[in-house]
Amino acid sequence: MGKDFEITEELPVDATPEQVWDAIATGPGIDSWFMGRNDVAPGPGGAVSTAFGAYTPTLPITAWEPGHRLAYGEAPDPDGRFVAYEFLIEGRAGGSAVVRTVTSGFLPGDDWADEFEAMGLGGALFHRTLVEYLTWFLGRTACPVTVFGPPVGDWPHAWRLLHGALGLPDTPKPGDPAVFTVDGVPREATVYQVSAQTLAVRTPDAMYRFVRGFTGSMVAMHHVFTPTDESAAWQSWLDELYA
Repeated sequence: MGKDFEITEELPVDATPEQVWDAIATGPGIDSWFMGRNDVAPGPGGAVSTAFGAYTPTLPITAWEPGHRLAYGEAPDPDGRFVAYEFLIEGRAGGSAVVRTVTSGFLPGDDWADEFEAMGLGGALFHRTLVEYLTWFLGRTACPVTVFGPPVGDWPHAWRLLHGALGLPDTPKPGDPAVFTVDGVPREATVYQVSAQTLAVRTPDAMYRFVRGFTGSMVAMHHVFTPTDESAAWQSWLDELYA
């Protein structure tokens, strides 16, 4: 048993098609909103490579139309599993654009529903972060921070701890203010995305994202737009929070 799927989203952005293209079709651009570190071998026959912990896929590019269309995806596994990504960019008046994203593929096995839910929530987080990047950080390049916290046994409790540490209510919503301290430095932020498995806040110099990981731990998947490497500070923060 398995599931063919297709998830589409339309993202209005205050950026030109060329600016959107730089964000989705270059390594530094993808580093600023997706996950891990990324590299793009451009053009037809090229590939998009991602390094996120032990997850290191290289996905062949299947469509390359600068400013208009980008598609890439993996070849099916023996069990039929594959995921493909497509971005369609439509320019609008006033230097804006609409980005249509299509995530499609096949999930094998009887537990496909859980994986599909996680994929949908993760995709919504990534795409919302793309919009935030194009809105608030255009022209800047992020240093991605990837940190895995200790194993979590009680997820409702883990989320309550996180919300409290960020100065948020038990059920935060987009627009809520957050106040927290990392490595002795107080920070003020605004929530921009919340779901059952994700939470993301934005400061003037970073987007901090927390995700329920497949490995059973809270994962920090941040984008920091300063030269400072915050990996060690966030590792200590998560370790202390979930000790």
